[in-house]
Amino acid sequence: MSDSERAKMPERREFILGVLKGLGAAGVGGAVWAGFLDGKKSYALILRPPGSIPEDAFLAKCTKCGLCVEACPYKALILAKPGEGRPMGTPYFVMRENPCRMCRDIPCTVACPTGALDTNLVSEQAVSGKKILAVNHAKIGLAVIDRETCIAYWGIQCDACYRACPVMDKAITVEPVRNERTGKHAVLAPVVHSDHCTGCGLCEHACVTKKASIFILTRSIAMGESSARYIKGWEEKDEERLRELPEETVTKTPRSEKNPLDYLNKGEF
Repeated sequence: MSDSERAKMPERREFILGVLKGLGAAGVGGAVWAGFLDGKKSYALILRPPGSIPEDAFLAKCTKCGLCVEACPYKALILAKPGEGRPMGTPYFVMRENPCRMCRDIPCTVACPTGALDTNLVSEQAVSGKKILAVNHAKIGLAVIDRETCIAYWGIQCDACYRACPVMDKAITVEPVRNERTGKHAVLAPVVHSDHCTGCGLCEHACVTKKASIFILTRSIAMGESSARYIKGWEEKDEERLRELPEETVTKTPRSEKNPLDYLNKGEF
């Protein structure tokens, strides 16, 4: 090797090292940027702490400070990490592993400095007129039962979810259901009531099946939404939805486009 070639060697090493460092920095920067973008995307199935506002607004207000996670005495809340497919740095529950324990003082919600977790959503008015925390108003999600795998619906006696429910006999009741297999006996099976279910996940955690037959979904996924055209006339508060309707309301269906004489004369009902 000539002297000139030896002189160029350090320059080549510096060039290669510079390229590698640049690639490393670009990779780290890309990961950070991807995580930032990930943190701005809503995730329909994520279960937020009590008092969380609607998901899009939550992501806009949450600063990923982690104070709610630190405040949880049961270490039930988790901060999403890059690559998990959840908004990075935001809090969530995995109910099967560690559900919400429904703390009466709701420390996670109280700790939030931005309003992403709103204490007004988990409060009620006392007789004195003062607002007090009421964790039973939490709407983390809604318990859903898979009747195909729930052993209580098979006819095997089990009330694990019912016993675990902190709002027993309101959020979950045990009711007699006809046993279709025998046609003679009733089975005592759990039934979830959305008005009272807080979505705490204690039922999912307690379920005895290999994969929980009762599990928590966000309410936006678990529940449908009735049109204001259909009301429960036996519930006075449900009639309030009529106020949403315009004075003249027309129900439109595919059949509405046809002349009634056309399908009635053809026997189409």
